[in-house]
Amino acid sequence: MRSVFNWNLGSRSLELGKRTLIMGVVNVTPDSFSDGGRFLDRDHAVVHAERLLEEGADILDIGGESTRPDANVDVETSTSDKKIATTSRGQVVKADEELERVLPVITELKKRHPKAVLSVDTYKAVVARAAVAAGAEIVNDISGFRWDAQMAKTIADLKCGAVLMHTRGRPEEWRALPPPGDIVLLVKRELKDWAEKAVLAGIRRERIVLDPGFGFGKRLDENYPLLNRFSELQTAGFPLLAGTSRKSFIGHTLAKEGKDAPPEGRLYGTLATQVALILKGAHILRTHDVTPAVEAAKIADRIV
Repeated sequence: MRSVFNWNLGSRSLELGKRTLIMGVVNVTPDSFSDGGRFLDRDHAVVHAERLLEEGADILDIGGESTRPDANVDVETSTSDKKIATTSRGQVVKADEELERVLPVITELKKRHPKAVLSVDTYKAVVARAAVAAGAEIVNDISGFRWDAQMAKTIADLKCGAVLMHTRGRPEEWRALPPPGDIVLLVKRELKDWAEKAVLAGIRRERIVLDPGFGFGKRLDENYPLLNRFSELQTAGFPLLAGTSRKSFIGHTLAKEGKDAPPEGRLYGTLATQVALILKGAHILRTHDVTPAVEAAKIADRIV
């Protein structure tokens, strides 16, 4: 069984636990592992986002920078739009460039769909602040507020919802990280520690959702213990979000003739993980494929 929470987003709250909420992914990037470049244009991104809303997405998560394996990120980006982050394809992503990608999408979506719940996927405080001013109500930070010294204070000041995700190291380090030992104990300990630090920084507990960060510094089969023992994360006392959609560990498991399944060939594997996660206590699923996730969640929620 999963606990019931009211996630405080500032101007409103979302009830978590009665049914699984679906967070649809809107990548406004040229190099996302799954759909990079498809929705880089504002109008295409907005049309895609509207399609996800029609399919039943409860939240839209809008991101302007890829953080897949081998991407290099500048941990000082947050305090100045002149700092940079360089992706593995050599593209330089300044904070102001990230803002140029996400702000038009957020602004247009709020104009067309004022009741839509929007999240910004960023680790930069300057981007978070501008996105919330434009209409986002959630900041989804893959670094757990650690790559930007100003992020926790910024979120506390903004009084918005926040997703605190667990990441081992930085993207450019992931392939060389040593084995984590008991990955579940590590994630539990660090997530709880980071969440308590966020509370001490002024972020109210009812604004925080935790995400164990499948694939973020966890190599392939290291993700399966997190799936198997996901329910243990409930002991931290926060709602739980999970994003396994099209992840590499799924493609590796579904490999044929020594070749991993491509991102577009990982839907059924993704659905298997999503159902398992709901049965083990997930409150929110972050996904590229909204309709299948909505339908799978309806069945899994009846089981729960």
